[in-house]
Amino acid sequence: MTTTKIQLVGFADVQTFVNTISKFAFDIDLVSGRYIVDAKSIMGIYSLDLTNPIELRAHTEDAEELFAQIDKYIVK
Repeated sequence: MTTTKIQLVGFADVQTFVNTISKFAFDIDLVSGRYIVDAKSIMGIYSLDLTNPIELRAHTEDAEELFAQIDKYIVK
């Protein structure tokens, strides 16, 4: 499993993010506090507090391509 922090601001960011990561075959979760949701679910993402960075958990050891495609959302 590989993790990073992301920040999504607004509906356009959420929609573009979900469309991008839906192309990957492995599971990807978002964690905010005690809540864990499927990152490929727009409704799941909106159930989280989007005012703070969210932890992304990619269930793969090779997330280089994923991180390259979502680079603009990664909190550096």
